[in-house]
Amino acid sequence: MQPIYSIQVLRALAAFMVAIHHVQPDAAVLAAQAGLSFSRSDLLPWMAGVDIFFVVSGFIMVHASQDLFGRAGAWREFLKRRLARIVPLYWAMTTLFLLVGLAVPAVLNSGVPNLAQILGSYLFWPVVSTQGLVQPVYSLGWTLNYEMLFYALFAAGLALPKRWTLPAVILVLAALVGMESLSGPLSLPFAFWGQPIVLEFAAGMGIAVLRRRGLRLHGALRVAVAIGGVAVLIAAAQLPGTDGPWSSVLWRGGAAVLLMLAAGCGREGIVPPKPIMALAAVGDASYALYLVHPFVIRGMREVALRIGLHAPMPYIVLALTGAVVAAVLLYRFFEKPATRLVRRWLGSRGGRHARA
Repeated sequence: MQPIYSIQVLRALAAFMVAIHHVQPDAAVLAAQAGLSFSRSDLLPWMAGVDIFFVVSGFIMVHASQDLFGRAGAWREFLKRRLARIVPLYWAMTTLFLLVGLAVPAVLNSGVPNLAQILGSYLFWPVVSTQGLVQPVYSLGWTLNYEMLFYALFAAGLALPKRWTLPAVILVLAALVGMESLSGPLSLPFAFWGQPIVLEFAAGMGIAVLRRRGLRLHGALRVAVAIGGVAVLIAAAQLPGTDGPWSSVLWRGGAAVLLMLAAGCGREGIVPPKPIMALAAVGDASYALYLVHPFVIRGMREVALRIGLHAPMPYIVLALTGAVVAAVLLYRFFEKPATRLVRRWLGSRGGRHARA
């Protein structure tokens, strides 16, 4: 199965959006140290990168698992693939976070977690953090808690007859959201699992089904859909009241759906130009970029403070560039080898779409 380069580009942009969100507070700290002014950019709702990731994830799970539908033992193979793909890097970054917190606690913005919070983090189980939020000790992992819920439901769906797999997954996601919305607030973990953002996985699955049934966007129509997605994101950043649980799914999730339609339902067999290939390579490392960028951003802030680099824009450029470089290296020299190793250990045969 040929990789869909436009989806890899979308992944790269989504991870970069999250990095832009996180670099700006550190830039403000540097500027304040020197008495300089810094105004954060709100051109886009940068954390909408997470919404894009969730829609992409829903699409990829259907697209990359076509060889599993209706097959005996498919659920087990699917979980092996997912665990091998997600666990090694996340556990490594969580462990690194805990070690940094132990060695230099002042660098981190959180308290000392207890054993239950640490175990919940490694097991992708929603727990209340030291800051009173439902997130793991390495806070970015909150998105992976949702991803693991989706993977568990998808695996359960694969144990059903082929025609019931996707309807069952969508039904359970809708039921979780319905229970929390109509009967909530529920206790954990259902209060966390029942947030409307999980419906974005269902939207991504729906786009994958449309693609399998032949939907293709060509030429100007594809460009118009992509521009529409960007326009909705810009509107979401400017209009008040677009960051609530339901409104963010409507605005940010809606934009993610348009962008995913443009990326996932284009023409096939076209060799993209070199700049697109370069972005696609960053997209391959988007998971690493998502997890490693806070370490690079904070580390470069500490270096900048010590060398007297207080100008916000040079720091932002250097920090984001460093995050991308670190992610590509981490992907090549740790994530890929670790994924292969764990797949062999678990006895997984791999997937038709190795980058999923």
